[in-house]
Amino acid sequence: MTFCLGIKVNDGLIALADTQIVKGDERLSKTKLTLKGDINGHWWIMTSGLRSIRDKALIYLEEEAAQQNVQYERLYEIANMFGRQLRRVRTEDGDALAASNFAFNLHAIIGGKLANDLAPCMYHIYPEGNWIESNPDSPYFLVGRTPYAKPILDQLLTNTLDIRHALTVAFLAFDATRASVTDVGFPIDVILSEQRTNSVTQSRFDFSDLKLASEWWRNHLVCSLSQFPTECFNTLFTENRS
Repeated sequence: MTFCLGIKVNDGLIALADTQIVKGDERLSKTKLTLKGDINGHWWIMTSGLRSIRDKALIYLEEEAAQQNVQYERLYEIANMFGRQLRRVRTEDGDALAASNFAFNLHAIIGGKLANDLAPCMYHIYPEGNWIESNPDSPYFLVGRTPYAKPILDQLLTNTLDIRHALTVAFLAFDATRASVTDVGFPIDVILSEQRTNSVTQSRFDFSDLKLASEWWRNHLVCSLSQFPTECFNTLFTENRS
């Protein structure tokens, strides 16, 4: 399975993706987050679903842009183009995949900032090729393994959170998922786009890099549990009944 999380806050964008792929008894590490850029800016894409669909759609996207000598100036143009390539791949491969009991299930998150974008943007592209844009009320997109991360994201993440703490929330969402399933895991790839400096950086983190942070969070959860105001449950316990 996959864990791909994109976050947009006022300070910029965060992309975080795991790299684990499980095939039967095999565990492989494959990049799911790709960064691209030129003089017009930068953008990244990460996907969940069949990798063959992703790879074919990306090749078609790059090929068509080169043939038409397209210079993208707004990120939504890339979202539109990728959506068209998804529909093209569905036309070519959809029936064959369905005949083999494979769903055409690719979800993509595209983020970045191009020359004419006023601020960093982020889009969720659906298997049908349509998309939605992030907004202050919905500051994240999550594809792949979603149930275990959503409680942390919904409780802690707002668009006004500074980007360092937003990155912390992103890691905690991944860590909660990793602890609950066997098909999401390290290493993780992270891309950070800062609004203030208009810079973009990319890093890969192994378990050893973030082990102390994970243990710190778990220990503080245990401590918080011991300090929880359990008096609200008093009526349930024998010693508190008259």
